[in-house]
Amino acid sequence: MLLFLLGRILRLLTLLVAVSVLSFLLLELSPIDPVRAYVGADMLKVGPEQWAKIAEHWGLDQPLPERFARWGMAILRGDFGVSMIFRRPVLAVIGERFLASLALMLTAWVFSGVFGFALGVLAGMKQGTWTDRLIKWYCLTLASTPLFWLALLMLLTFAVWLSWFPIGLGVPAGVPTYEVTLSDRLYHLLLPALTLSITGVAGVALHTRQKLVEVLQSDYVLFARARGESGLQVLLRHGLRNIALPVTTLQFASFSELFGGSILAEQVFSYPGLGQAAVQAGLRGDVPLLLGVVAFSALFVFAGNLAAELLYWLIDPRLRPKGDACEQR
Repeated sequence: MLLFLLGRILRLLTLLVAVSVLSFLLLELSPIDPVRAYVGADMLKVGPEQWAKIAEHWGLDQPLPERFARWGMAILRGDFGVSMIFRRPVLAVIGERFLASLALMLTAWVFSGVFGFALGVLAGMKQGTWTDRLIKWYCLTLASTPLFWLALLMLLTFAVWLSWFPIGLGVPAGVPTYEVTLSDRLYHLLLPALTLSITGVAGVALHTRQKLVEVLQSDYVLFARARGESGLQVLLRHGLRNIALPVTTLQFASFSELFGGSILAEQVFSYPGLGQAAVQAGLRGDVPLLLGVVAFSALFVFAGNLAAELLYWLIDPRLRPKGDACEQR
């Protein structure tokens, strides 16, 4: 276990360094001028001397290797810098926005996992019937639907026409923070979470169906049916355990897609999460905030994959170390 964790930590450090270097290079090649984006509408009122002072203040007048070295040394001290658009420490902005995004992503993650698994099991058990064909058509339609288009459709239908949900934002407009209740936050969270979870259902359902069909066509299931076991008994005794591992892999591996989808959902619904902050940072050239979000998102996705690997040992004893397997016996 110790060697396993050390290997994963080394892999995480390598990933963060690679992501940081690539992000710096992409920002350098970007046509967006951070100083111009920082000045904004007051660009005509800012002279060359003030322009140079702003660039010097944010360290934008230095060569790329020197800027990257300074940023890396600051990261090692736990200093991610100050956001150029929010005028606050990057860690404070990420911490505040991530809590809102985490609630959105976890809700969508649970919904997509539960409903996708249920639909996949139902389609696998009813292989070849109209139920199976209907579920496959539904999932293939969702898989080919762009998330932003689906979000706009959901917003137009349930918020504008039916008025069941608010049009956007994470809290009611014009209400002080201390007066916002938990029910208000959940009310604004539900429609973006449902939209994000709908697209995640397709992959889980199709993958679960395929794995269950393979299990039901295996020799040991044929032998179980010959002994008189019913379809429900076969599913509970043989099917669920054998499809649990690949489904867990897919569910935790979807963290990257979930994070990317949350960016689009937050933009459409004006939800104040980390994805919306990343878009604002990219469009306005906020280098410290954008790099902090990129590093944090890489850490978030890596944590999801690591959690999946640790759960493998609980689901499948064959993947445990030999000492643990002997103890289980």
